Amino acid sequence: MTNERMEPSSGDARVESLSAITLATRDMPRAVRFYEALGFRIVHGGASEAFTSFALGSSFLNLTTETHAPIHFWGRVIVYVSDVDAFYRQAQARGIEPQFAPRDAPWNERYFHLTDPDGHELSFARPL
Repeated sequence: MTNERMEPSSGDARVESLSAITLATRDMPRAVRFYEALGFRIVHGGASEAFTSFALGSSFLNLTTETHAPIHFWGRVIVYVSDVDAFYRQAQARGIEPQFAPRDAPWNERYFHLTDPDGHELSFARPL
């Protein structure tokens, strides 16, 4: 991968919006109580689940349970793209190797993950 700026061509898949930020927690019930106290509304999961999503307007704050101490997983940025599979192929063509091929999730998104050069996890997704 080079440092030169790559302009998308008209046929490329494009970034559309920031969908969600996912944060790691060691104590889901405590984290859910905290965000509910702030007025966040659960749309998926809950205190007894390993993954919980709160609605923030048209975006989401997700919590995922991390049982290893200390937390080595800071979280994940989720970006919506126009076409997940095309974006995956574009990343590969530009020398970026995602963690896995696009897949459908039980929370009704198609997605894949990749890690940036500093170790930050990025997820590229599209609602099903």
